Amino acid sequence: MDDTPSSYCYDLEERTFEFARQVRRLAKEMRKSAIAIEDIRQVVRASGSVGANYVEANEALGKKDFLMHIKISRKEAKESRFFLRLLDVDESAELANKRTNLVREATELMNIFGAIFRKSK
Repeated sequence: MDDTPSSYCYDLEERTFEFARQVRRLAKEMRKSAIAIEDIRQVVRASGSVGANYVEANEALGKKDFLMHIKISRKEAKESRFFLRLLDVDESAELANKRTNLVREATELMNIFGAIFRKSK
């Protein structure tokens, strides 16, 4: 991998895409109670929005637009983490492990977007 800004951009776009994809895989494996369905919907939306807003940031019309989309990506990562923590994995060690890894990734993405925001101000 080279150290050009475009290579970093691609890596984070791919990472956010993979995060959303893994959230969807977890959602498919979960038991679908009435409450779980609502939490699953929320986490699926938020996880996809993390990457979608980062893509928008990369196509920003200016610095203010860029910062707004980065801030939204951070907010959506935080929301994803919240709803991941709420998901009831029915005492399944395998699902609990997957959820824990996704919570960790959401936290890392929050930190990354927070750092981008602070350094870009």
